Amino acid sequence: MTVAAVPLDLTDPAVVADPYPAFAVARAQAPVQWHEGLGLWLAFTHAESNAVLRDRRLGRLWSDKTPAERFESFNLIHRNAILEMEPPDHTRLRRLISTAFARGHVERLRPWVQELADSLVDGLVERSAGTEPVDLLAGMAEELPVAVIAELLGVPDVDRPLLRPWSNAIVKMYEYGRTTQVEDDAERAAAEFVAYLRSLAADRRMAPGEDLLSHLVTMRDADGDRLTEDELVTTCILLLNAGHEATVNVSGNGLLALLEHPDQLQRLREDPGLLPTAIEELMRFDSPLQLFERTATEDVEIGGVTVARGQKIAALLGSGNRDPGVFADADTLDVGRTDNPHITFGAGVHFCIGAPLARVELQASFGALLRRTSRLELASPARRRPEFVIRGLRELPLVVTG
Repeated sequence: MTVAAVPLDLTDPAVVADPYPAFAVARAQAPVQWHEGLGLWLAFTHAESNAVLRDRRLGRLWSDKTPAERFESFNLIHRNAILEMEPPDHTRLRRLISTAFARGHVERLRPWVQELADSLVDGLVERSAGTEPVDLLAGMAEELPVAVIAELLGVPDVDRPLLRPWSNAIVKMYEYGRTTQVEDDAERAAAEFVAYLRSLAADRRMAPGEDLLSHLVTMRDADGDRLTEDELVTTCILLLNAGHEATVNVSGNGLLALLEHPDQLQRLREDPGLLPTAIEELMRFDSPLQLFERTATEDVEIGGVTVARGQKIAALLGSGNRDPGVFADADTLDVGRTDNPHITFGAGVHFCIGAPLARVELQASFGALLRRTSRLELASPARRRPEFVIRGLRELPLVVTG
């Protein structure tokens, strides 16, 4: 069965600005539809997106970008990434990474993260003084997650400004309609990032510390297995790229949503105990990652269509998270929503390994904004990034009063 897709141009500025009306139209037509322009199936509903994420017959099967010599480093950091692997390789790598994480790194960082969030909000308050506009993205949302991942890995302070530009360049490769310049910038960033982490890992082998990188370098599991050099480098890059991009964009998208729904912002101020559920709702309401591709390893039926072996199908996470069949008043922001099975962190074996750290960061940053300010207002309209897959803001200008 072939379902004709509702026209959906993922590069259309109107869709990038607000994809949710187009998603609603598509969901009403069919749960899974073929997109001729992208050459893949799109899953619009929660059930079908969830199935795409969980069905073991649908895998993340990495194919090197060609020509190989042009994308040597970009291919290396994906070929060895847990996100691009399936069992048994995925099982082995996730076990090793999870064992290193289990040494209490997230809880070790919790008070440090809260202190940093408080300090960053105080800086916003001081610079704005209730009259001057300040950018939440540059002044807080971009700084906190990069600093946290850098602290987690033990990256020296002097090197930390290198990390976000590298990550920004690499993740632009995940968009559709990218230019040759974007591809060249991504490969250059990947090469520099790989070289830097090889050097840092060599230092940790000589003088290990209590950071996650040291534990990844020195750790062996019960079977004596350990990460290869390429797996180690790739894991660190993935933690930064996936970890900070999601947190930055939930911070920007989420605060904008609260500002556009002042009743929910006030509700949260009056009842800070709602913060954990509010964070989950902000992730559901405007997802930082909109699309996640998988490839059929055999013919698979999803949502009444057959995805043939070798074909790709993508879960549209933002569409699934607005499915009215699962979420009551799905287009309504409700910071007290408790029945919230959102799929922002994925599902199944590829469920985000950094989800606990992301929640710590988001609760710290939004908690600091609520506690340490009395007024948050848009100084001018927010500016959105022009990409669809990774959904976020370029600028969120605020007037902030302590």
